[in-house]
Amino acid sequence: MSYSAIRKIIPDDLSQLQHISRQTFIETFAGVNSAENLKKYLEESFSSERLTAEISNPSSEFYFSLNNLEITGYLKINFGLAQTELQDSGMIEIERIYVLRKLHGSGTGQLLMDKAFEIARKNKITCIWLGVWEKNHRAISFYKKNGFRVFDKHFFKLGEDIQTDILMQRSV
Repeated sequence: MSYSAIRKIIPDDLSQLQHISRQTFIETFAGVNSAENLKKYLEESFSSERLTAEISNPSSEFYFSLNNLEITGYLKINFGLAQTELQDSGMIEIERIYVLRKLHGSGTGQLLMDKAFEIARKNKITCIWLGVWEKNHRAISFYKKNGFRVFDKHFFKLGEDIQTDILMQRSV
């Protein structure tokens, strides 16, 4: 019998966070981006220094999803000035929510999303927002299923490639 759980990430989890971050990003985007752009993004975004700074930021929180103690995905949320764009104290940003490909459709992503909703309610947040690549149709469908609606777009740099993310939000 398996069980799923959510656990807050602490600084000692750096190597595990780095591993799951890289693995899930590669699984999600390697097939639709050049190897050079992917390599550059992974080196910049998931370096030990960068992840250490993000974990240490009191306005960001990370959580692992676990299945029988195996890390299956993770969530990163940002409050206040840690948000990449809106930086509204009444909102939080889901900056990252990734699940191992083999577990897509298993409910693991929903477990992480529910954790974000729980954190928002606990902190009296009125709105959750996120950015998602316009070509990531599976993720967009998941967010729509969870009540998110498109409100804007922005550009996202992956290596040297400028991509369009759609911004989605929902009330809590």
